[in-house]
Amino acid sequence: MTDALPFIDLAAQRRRLGPGVDEAILRVVHHGGYIMGPEVTQLEADLSAFCGAAHVVSCANGTDALALILMAKGLRPGDAVLCPTFTFAATAEVIVWFGATPVFIDVHENTFNLDPASLEEGVRTAQTLGLTPVGVISVDLFGQPADYDAIEPVCAREGLWLLSDAAQSFGATYKGRKVGTIGFATATSFFPAKPLGCYGDGGAVFTDDAELAAVLRSLRIHGQGEDKYDNQRIGMNGRLDTIQAAVLIEKLKIFPDEIAARDRIARRYNDRLGDVAIVPAVLGGATSVWAQYTLRLPGFDREAFQADLKAAGVPTAIYYPKPLHRQTAYRDFPVAGHGLPTSDRIAAEVISLPMHPYLTEPVQDRIAQAVKDALAAQRRIAAE
Repeated sequence: MTDALPFIDLAAQRRRLGPGVDEAILRVVHHGGYIMGPEVTQLEADLSAFCGAAHVVSCANGTDALALILMAKGLRPGDAVLCPTFTFAATAEVIVWFGATPVFIDVHENTFNLDPASLEEGVRTAQTLGLTPVGVISVDLFGQPADYDAIEPVCAREGLWLLSDAAQSFGATYKGRKVGTIGFATATSFFPAKPLGCYGDGGAVFTDDAELAAVLRSLRIHGQGEDKYDNQRIGMNGRLDTIQAAVLIEKLKIFPDEIAARDRIARRYNDRLGDVAIVPAVLGGATSVWAQYTLRLPGFDREAFQADLKAAGVPTAIYYPKPLHRQTAYRDFPVAGHGLPTSDRIAAEVISLPMHPYLTEPVQDRIAQAVKDALAAQRRIAAE
């Protein structure tokens, strides 16, 4: 067994950050404002300056970011919200929390993001079931934005609001628009494995709507008004703690450089693996922050491939082995049209390789060679 590589090398990032992040944490420890301390306000201002959203409301995690938005919209039973099936459970989970119905839609096989044709089918499906389609949660999977030029006209035509789930794409752009400024609101996550991650859980909502931002700020602290004991609405405890804000302030300083490094590494992967596997593609006019680098391996034994890479010390991950509409908790919710064939197919084909800004060329070459060796071995066996 060869020494195993890290899938995401947070230790390398920590070495680069040096004492700055330690000092930031200690400042919080010393001033004692552990909840809603001054770093929370500073982080929100820094994030706003970074992406251009007029208002940023930080919160406890990416799931709460989605939930706060749906709470502010007054989502209720009888409403239908359309979302991709090829995503993490949180996207659909929050819809169900409010008694509404997720309607699952298919994705494009080349970008893994929402298919507008399936979105239109999903609207018809919801209406046939007597539901009221009210909105869409698009998902920017693996780091790149969905095709909003195709999605937004469908939303406008059908009278649907558009919420961007950017848990994996914060820092990316779509045709000159920065993630955080698309849709009526954007939610993101600062889970440690995300391109911009803290040292625990964290999230944020981005919007240009001042009224919505004010409601969100109330909702994240139990619905409080100007007096914290005069709660004006039913809310939740969704605050980002100050230490996580302090960490994110420091990480945001190096984030642009890390995004550039991720893109350089992804392009190098594509150059080395494009002749042996289906490599990921980025839409024209868009950029990706490469939260994951995901291959498709149609016709190959994925379990054998993973085992061979593990033996070579190369970790892999599968995002996602089972679409939401196939999972126990979600399989009774409606799907667009007559099924979601692309999601079903790619769920059996995808596999992600190590991706982080500190992946050196020699290590990346080792990974690429392990991929080639594993696929060549399967081809030889098939030819015998």
